[in-house]
Amino acid sequence: FNKDMKMHGGWWLAESYTHIVGPVALQFSNGAYIKALDNGKFVLGAPHGDGEGPDPEEILMSMKVGEGKISLKSGFDKYLRLDKSGKLSGVSDAVGAMEMFEPIWQDGQMAILGPNGRFMSIDDEDYVVFNKDRVSDMEIIKIRSNRIRDDMKKPEIPEEMKGTMSEVETKFVKKFQKFQDHKLRINQDGVAQLVTAKRAGNLHETLLDRREKMKSDRMCK
Repeated sequence: FNKDMKMHGGWWLAESYTHIVGPVALQFSNGAYIKALDNGKFVLGAPHGDGEGPDPEEILMSMKVGEGKISLKSGFDKYLRLDKSGKLSGVSDAVGAMEMFEPIWQDGQMAILGPNGRFMSIDDEDYVVFNKDRVSDMEIIKIRSNRIRDDMKKPEIPEEMKGTMSEVETKFVKKFQKFQDHKLRINQDGVAQLVTAKRAGNLHETLLDRREKMKSDRMCK
């Protein structure tokens, strides 16, 4: 996952319908992305080198519409639709039946079904069209996104677990200890044990164990 994402400039491969929301780029099997032209038409863009993401005119905004379908908006703030010849164009101000597209997955690969019941492909002039009744290699599409997924977010560190190990234990003790005599009691075993516990992923449990050895605790007995 990370290697593929790095190869594409931070753009990861969408593997389910739930991934296709926000900024996206549609990539064909030759590695090139579809690209918006000033006239609203879409063509196959130039290939990119390793580590490069899509160009601005190759980035679309995807929104979920209907059951399993998406709408796409270009950088010119227009929704994509099919014209009468089946070519993809970004000219619409609102989403209707002709602005809805359906990603179809099978055996880990994906094709995009248009509102005319045909699959996305490229014609002889490199225009993006929906004119295929069946899926071959040229109709296999990869949708990439640079949105931060929930499973990519780093876990948030609680405030009391930030700082040096000595500071962490002091904050932990202040949080749980009673102060009948207004004295703060810190375990005298040193912080080496805490450093080892942090590496092992059980810092919180170790802090509780150390507190159990101290008197006047209102949490551990």
